[in-house]
Amino acid sequence: MILLTYTHNNKTAAGFLNEEKTAIIPASKVFQSAGDLDMIGVIEKFDTLELNEIKGMINTCKETIKLSEVKVLSPIPYPKRNVFALGKNYFEHVKEVDSLKTAVAGVPQKPIYFSKLACPAIGHGEYVDSHSNVVKHLDYEAELAVIIGKKCKNVPPEEAESCIFGYSIANDISARDVQTAHVQWYMGKSFDTFCPIGPYIVHKSDIAFPPRLKIQCFVNDELRQKGNTGDMIFDIPAIISDLTTGITLYPGDIILTGTPSGVGAGFNPPRFLKPGDKVDCVIEGIGTLSNTIK
Repeated sequence: MILLTYTHNNKTAAGFLNEEKTAIIPASKVFQSAGDLDMIGVIEKFDTLELNEIKGMINTCKETIKLSEVKVLSPIPYPKRNVFALGKNYFEHVKEVDSLKTAVAGVPQKPIYFSKLACPAIGHGEYVDSHSNVVKHLDYEAELAVIIGKKCKNVPPEEAESCIFGYSIANDISARDVQTAHVQWYMGKSFDTFCPIGPYIVHKSDIAFPPRLKIQCFVNDELRQKGNTGDMIFDIPAIISDLTTGITLYPGDIILTGTPSGVGAGFNPPRFLKPGDKVDCVIEGIGTLSNTIK
């Protein structure tokens, strides 16, 4: 089951992609009594109905919009809260960033969290502003994004999957020089357009848990990152269990789970992004998130 947010006739809405991936079934037509729903509203509906019931409602809905007639946005263009993100969550990435001034050397003993502003999160095909007047070391990070499906706190690892709605692709765009100058990561990760997410959300029922998916990143069609989400230092059950110890998560919250090795800062000499570069983040079973640097 694939979900998306789109604009059609100057109206933003959430919907479901049909099996042929050629048309959209509007969520407002599936959940007719609920009126217009954004993606967070759709996620909340999933928490009140059985999955088979929802699939039946989708299958019987005959009203569709051609995919070619809409603009696809980030699945959750305006998250209600900052995006949660993890640093240094793949072993090979730990090795390549240990030389950075902002990195604590060695394999982390506890998950390293930081917050990333996404207002809005940009979508597939949209431009990333290089902010070249300020940023000189612009970098990419392909990541699996976990979308939370219900309010949850103090979640045991074995119950983590029940709290998940689905998965998407993110590019944790980073200004490495700003990170270094400010010591902490928030500003260098949060410039406008620095949080591409999309193009879709794949419902958790379509992906085995915990996800073991091939993840790649290409810059101008050159393979830079290659890994598997099964190689995380802290897997998704561990992340959700640890994060919800004292923090309540809500439907539509987004967790970026870290990036494999191959970021621009990890090369010698570094290979940072520049205007005109095209970055493709690819995750098996989800799709491709493509953005061009402006």
